[in-house]
Amino acid sequence: MQQAPETSSRRGRRSPTMGGMPVNDMPWWRWRSNVRSALHMLSDPVFQQECWATGTPGYGDVTDAVYRLVEDTWLDNWSAEKYVGTIFRDSQEAALVDTAVLRVLRIMHQVGADAPVATYMEHHGWPEAVRAARDAHVRLAVNDGDDPDQPPHSLEVLAIMLREV
Repeated sequence: MQQAPETSSRRGRRSPTMGGMPVNDMPWWRWRSNVRSALHMLSDPVFQQECWATGTPGYGDVTDAVYRLVEDTWLDNWSAEKYVGTIFRDSQEAALVDTAVLRVLRIMHQVGADAPVATYMEHHGWPEAVRAARDAHVRLAVNDGDDPDQPPHSLEVLAIMLREV
C-alpha cells in the first residue's frame, strides 16, 4: 500500500467526525489548531513577556501568530462565520474569533507586520486585543475539552500534534 505524500491533506481517518465536527477533505482540524495556537499566544500576557519579549526560541513572534491566525483561513478577508460547521462549532465561536482578528490586525497595520513585540505590547489597543483573543481562546479551548489556562505549546509541539491528527 502506498502512503500519501507528507504534504497531502488526505490522511487516514479514524471516524467520520472529530470532536463532533465533520471530517472532510478540508483540513479544518489543522486550521482550527493553528487558529487556537495563535489565539492562545495572543491572549496570554505572561507568555508574551516570558517568551516573545525575551526572544525565547520555538514560539515565533507576534507576526507568526497573526499569520497562523489568518493565513490558511483568510480571516483577514472574510468572516469566521463562513467556517461555522467546519473550523468553528457555532456562531459564538466565529464572532469571538472575528473580534480578535479585527483587533489584532488593526494594530498590526498601524505598527507594521515586522514591528518588535514591544511595539505591539506598548500599543494603546493591545490590552483590548489580548482580551478579545482571550475570549475567543477560552471559548474554543473549552468547547474542545481543553484547559484554556495551560501555557501555549511551542511551534514544534504544534507541528507534531498536527501530524498525529
